[in-house]
Amino acid sequence: MQVSSQQVSSNGGRKLEVVVAGDEGSARLDRVLAQRSPELSRSRLKALILAGSVTVKDAVVRDPAYHVAKGDTIIIDVPEAAPAEPQGEDIALDIVFEDDDIIVIDKPRGLVVHPAAGHASGTLVNALIAHCGASLSGIGGVKRPGIVHRLDKDTTGLMVVAKNDHAHQSLTAQFADHGRTGPMERGYMAFVWGVPNRPHGTIDAPIDRHPHAREKMAVRQGGREAITHFEVLASFAGRDGKPVASLLACRLETGRTHQIRVHLAHLGHPLLGDSVYGAHFKTKAGQLGAEGKDALTALDRQALHAYLLALEHPRTGELLHWEAPLPEDLLLLQRALEAAV
Repeated sequence: MQVSSQQVSSNGGRKLEVVVAGDEGSARLDRVLAQRSPELSRSRLKALILAGSVTVKDAVVRDPAYHVAKGDTIIIDVPEAAPAEPQGEDIALDIVFEDDDIIVIDKPRGLVVHPAAGHASGTLVNALIAHCGASLSGIGGVKRPGIVHRLDKDTTGLMVVAKNDHAHQSLTAQFADHGRTGPMERGYMAFVWGVPNRPHGTIDAPIDRHPHAREKMAVRQGGREAITHFEVLASFAGRDGKPVASLLACRLETGRTHQIRVHLAHLGHPLLGDSVYGAHFKTKAGQLGAEGKDALTALDRQALHAYLLALEHPRTGELLHWEAPLPEDLLLLQRALEAAV
C-alpha cells in the first residue's frame, strides 16, 4: 500500500488515499493499515475504522477484520486532533532538546508529571501543552504530549516526551526494551546511606505493590521483574571518620514505579532524604558533619537525579545522548558531604 495523495478533509483534518500493493503479509484491513501507516498507531487506526472513517472502494468499512485485495483503494479520514482535556499553563521548562517529534526536558523538583487526584493543574503535561502548542499533532487523536516514562515529583532530571503518534510508538518500544537490544540508556545519580560492600553490582528483585501501604511499592515474590545496576562513585565519612554515605551511579534495565528507591532500600542503602523508603534511617543524620546535616535538612527530598538519557531518534534513527548536571540542591549536598571527609 502506498500513499498516493493527502488532502484536507471537511472536518479540518486530513485524508490519506492509499492503494493495497498485495505484499503486506495479511489481507485484514487493520493489519494492512498498521503495516503501511506508521504515523498512526494500531489503536488509533482501529478507532478510525470503528468510527466509520475508513472507506474501501468508496464504501465505509467498520470491520477491522475486513479483507482487502490487491489494487483496492483505501481512504482514511483522519480528523483534526481534539484539544487536550488538561489546559495549557505557562510554566517555565528547562528544554534540553526539541524538534517536530520529541522534546527532552531537565525536570525540576516539585513538578508532577501528569494531572491526577490532588494535582489537577500545574503539571508537566500542562506546561508542555502550552509550550508545544500546534506542534502537538496528536497522540491517539488528542493534542497532548505522549508521556512514555515518568519521574517522581521530587526526582529531578532528564525526561523525553513524544509529540506525535509515530514518535510515541517508537519511544514506547524503546522504553519497553530498556536497552537490552537497542541503544536506550537511563542513568541516575543517587546519594545513599552507607556504602555497598562491592564497588558495583546488580539488584535483581521483583517489585509489586506493598501489601499494606498501597501508595508504596515493595520487593515481593511474584512481582514484576525489576533489575537495577549500580556503581559506587564516591563515599563520604561522618563525624567519626567512618563512611556514612555514598554516591552511586544507577542504570535501569527495567522501569518499575519507584524502582531505584525500592531497590536501594532493599539493599540496605536507601536514598538520603527519602521519607517513604528511608524513614527508619533518619537517626543516621546525626552521624553527618554539621554542613552535611544542614544540607540534608535543606534538601527535603530524595537525593535522586536522572542525569543520563540515550535513545534512537524515532524518525531519523540517529543515536541521541544527553547528560544533565546535578541540580543546585544536590551539588550543595555533595559539597557538604565532601567537606566532612
